[in-house]
Amino acid sequence: MSEESKRREALVYHAKPTPGKIKVVPTKKYSSQRDLALAYSPGVAEPCLEIAKDKANVYKYTTKGNLVAVISNGTAVLGLGDIGPEASKPVMEGKGLLFKIFADLDCFDIEVDTKNVEEFIQTVKNIAPTFGGINLEDIKAPEAFEIERRLKEELDIPVMHDDQHGTAIISSAALLNALELADKKIEEVKIVISGAGSAAISCTSLYVTLGARKENIMMFDVDGLITKDRTNLGKEQMQFATDNPKVDLREALKDADVFLGLSVGNIVDGDMLRSMSESPIVFAMANPTPEIDYDLAMASREDIIMATGRSDHPNQVNNVLGFPFIFRGALDVRATKINEEMKMAATKAIAQLAKEPVPEQVNIAYGELKIAFGRDYIIPKPFDPRLIATIPPAVARAAMESGVAKEPITDWDKYEEQLLSRMGSDNKLVRLLLNRARINPKRVVFAEADNIDVLKAAQIVLEEGIATPILLGRRDMIEELMEDIGFDQPCLIIDPKSDEEKARRDRYAQEFWKLRLRKGTTEFDAGKTVRQRNYFAAMMVKLGDADALITGVAQSYPISVRPMMEIIGKAPGVDKIATTNLMITARGPLFVSDTSINISPDALELAKIAQMTGRTANMFGISPVIAMTSYANFGSSSHPHATKVTEAVKYLHQYYPDLVVDGELQTDFALNADLLQSKFPFSKLAGKKVNTLIFPNLESANSTYKMLKELNNIDSIGPIMMGMEKPVHILQLGASVDEIVNMTAVAVIDAQQKEKHANRKE
Repeated sequence: MSEESKRREALVYHAKPTPGKIKVVPTKKYSSQRDLALAYSPGVAEPCLEIAKDKANVYKYTTKGNLVAVISNGTAVLGLGDIGPEASKPVMEGKGLLFKIFADLDCFDIEVDTKNVEEFIQTVKNIAPTFGGINLEDIKAPEAFEIERRLKEELDIPVMHDDQHGTAIISSAALLNALELADKKIEEVKIVISGAGSAAISCTSLYVTLGARKENIMMFDVDGLITKDRTNLGKEQMQFATDNPKVDLREALKDADVFLGLSVGNIVDGDMLRSMSESPIVFAMANPTPEIDYDLAMASREDIIMATGRSDHPNQVNNVLGFPFIFRGALDVRATKINEEMKMAATKAIAQLAKEPVPEQVNIAYGELKIAFGRDYIIPKPFDPRLIATIPPAVARAAMESGVAKEPITDWDKYEEQLLSRMGSDNKLVRLLLNRARINPKRVVFAEADNIDVLKAAQIVLEEGIATPILLGRRDMIEELMEDIGFDQPCLIIDPKSDEEKARRDRYAQEFWKLRLRKGTTEFDAGKTVRQRNYFAAMMVKLGDADALITGVAQSYPISVRPMMEIIGKAPGVDKIATTNLMITARGPLFVSDTSINISPDALELAKIAQMTGRTANMFGISPVIAMTSYANFGSSSHPHATKVTEAVKYLHQYYPDLVVDGELQTDFALNADLLQSKFPFSKLAGKKVNTLIFPNLESANSTYKMLKELNNIDSIGPIMMGMEKPVHILQLGASVDEIVNMTAVAVIDAQQKEKHANRKE
């Protein structure tokens, strides 16, 4: 993708369909005049009076307790420098988005138009009553140190400059684990630091809190080693000044145990690493180019323990592991500040989490058989679902024990449940899905590549490394559309009807004729049929010229599915093909089956659909909890439409006792755990959160998932084909670009799974 195309894509993302990345939405009913009278005048007077009596009631009646301000003056934005408050707003909105999706914290971004420290501090103090916490962001040093220090002293809500402390907390957790693996003690190691800005100062300070000795630390800035005779340094840098003779970075690294880079790229070479001590710990965190290239570093030393700030290498030091969860814990106990004890608790919680068994969902997301504590895994992955139930409680406990919590937690089990319930409010599963596809991308043929949305999706999956697209359709039309959308990366284009594809087409025709010669297809018919894109695409997958297939955007489902059934067919041992849709709902992921294939399945077919859906859920790293739905509850109707569901459940209980499934159940009972527990405590689903719904017929499943999608504006991934011999997936007519991208990722993962299964059989 050209730089201009990337630029245009970024601008469109931020501008369309609505400018910006965050918005305010109501949390109360507002449909009637009564609702509005309660929301505003006259009803609003009552909470106002209660807060006037006791300011603490603001947490009871307003959003303050779940609201964080991300505040900047735009003087040190990412790698862009001093670009001003307006230009910093997209970054601050992005930080607000991360707060929401990782910790379910609401956020206002505030851009302050001043470089004067006193004016900035006074502005933040004046608006602080609105917020439960203040996240300072992208403020240049040394002003950032003074601003944070003063605000922490003068406000009674948590304040943290994440550029400093976020990186410090995550890198400290990584350092603790790296030292353990290297069998070294923090008070004995020699540490060399490249960089003397706010992040480097904060990291070094936390290392000292952990036990590192200042006399063992050498810090470099752009002018070289920081020594006590330097006159151009602030007091923050001077606390790490040394009496040692002046040396350069190359000399300093000789026999060093730890290198921390928070400076610029490519300033360290292989010889410098080879001069370090045994099992060197190298944190090269300049972004986007580390101080030393990861591959070069790994080739230089077999015993290296390395971390970077990049997501495409192991051990990413990513602030998103920290700040959302630190503020979550701090706000949940109404802490008056984020103190050293809380930061240390977060550090140790993150370090400990990396030593615990990794959930299968994380293994699957990163394409690993078993991620385990070691040199390539010293800090948790950003997609680890345990983060929200691990770090906030540790921070909250530390706040309570250090005396800064105004609302102590008494029921920790209930608090953990509340934290986990927040996990369903975003698209983490989609991010996991895309990440997993990138690990081992496959060749995916897009049978309708002259459709603009399909081509946009193909462009995205290629640029994001999700798949290698193969574009089917008229070459001239595809190339014209590619030029229009800035799709300038090389990509295989195949026109099934062109002369240049005659040899391939003839081969496909012969194979298709062999498949269908006893089903009324003549050799002449076969030649005509494979000129059709869906048949041609299916033959590509059948014969190994592609790994997976995506189609269906421009044709009805029955028309699109027919070639797949005729050419690909069912996998060995599969009796029934079915589909499921994965709905990304506010309560978490929800599988809905069968949404596209089986019009009125019988009891045994329903049981098979449930089995296949359960296996699909496992493919996503989700343990299936399956409700077999009906209009009746547990035998309340003797109508065949209900009894077939009863029979399906009996079959599953008898032959698959380990599968968590029950029914027949009305959908509200299936999705409302309290209602189910109170009315049907004997159910195998009692006390569990249902994540899979099996409907008794096609019209109920299809109508339900489409209604959910349209009424709640939620993402749907599917229909996901289950039971096919090869990875072929058929979209709903008119699928969006995002839906095509997500389904491509599913197709890639399907191909990965089938490849693994085939390799095991061999």
